[in-house]
Amino acid sequence: MQNVSKRTILWIVPIIIIAIFWYFYGPKEEITDNEYITYIKEATIDGMNNQTFNQAFSNYCEKEKWVYFKTQRNQHVVEFKGSCEVDGKISDVNLQYVVEDNQKDYQIGVLLVDGEQQSEQDRDEFIHDTAS
Repeated sequence: MQNVSKRTILWIVPIIIIAIFWYFYGPKEEITDNEYITYIKEATIDGMNNQTFNQAFSNYCEKEKWVYFKTQRNQHVVEFKGSCEVDGKISDVNLQYVVEDNQKDYQIGVLLVDGEQQSEQDRDEFIHDTAS
């Protein structure tokens, strides 16, 4: 009887540990509507006649989606996902914004085109193209 009890415990403990890791580090439900997303969507693109990021991407891209997440370093990140024209072909685009607490300011982060990170110059060029 004691052998069965020890075997049971030896199976239950690892399963509990895996469940705890899954709960804390597993996939989370996407947040597609919150104040940080609204802040970035309504932010104007520098030097582009008060055009907002939302207006620019809505006119330039298809299947657009805005997602919010918080990093392990407690940074607020808003990510634009969509299908946009890049170098004459439609590509999957991800553009991230790091937003300061209380939405005082933001920094434009990384741009991925079909999963490949682009240079800052390419990122800035893409944003300019969407706004023009």
